[in-house]
Amino acid sequence: MRPGNIRWGVVHIFSSYNNTIIHITDISGTETIALASGGQVVKAHRMESSPTAAMMAAKKAAEVAMDKGINGIHVKIKAPGGHNGPNNPGPGAQAAIRALSRMGLRIGIIEDVTPLPHDGCRKKGGKRGRRV
Repeated sequence: MRPGNIRWGVVHIFSSYNNTIIHITDISGTETIALASGGQVVKAHRMESSPTAAMMAAKKAAEVAMDKGINGIHVKIKAPGGHNGPNNPGPGAQAAIRALSRMGLRIGIIEDVTPLPHDGCRKKGGKRGRRV
């Protein structure tokens, strides 16, 4: 396959400690091509965020995207972030990327798009912080 005939898409991976959501869009990010989450592929709630569930969800989304002609992807990883959420993605993010590349999709750019506060709201925990 020559570099000229790659049809690019964008994979948005939202990975928290409770779930992993894989959303594949066109290159502009406006039109959804495929959507899958950890909760769609496993029965138990505790398994939603696991690497296994993320791999199965990524495989499911990649099959739909490849049927629609996407063969190259840019990956955007997002953790909950904000002023209280964790800034590092959950356990499913790495497994999802590995599954996508194993499906035969060419990976272009991998970037982190976690929302970071620029000193907006006051953090929870009170004046003296969280006392453990």
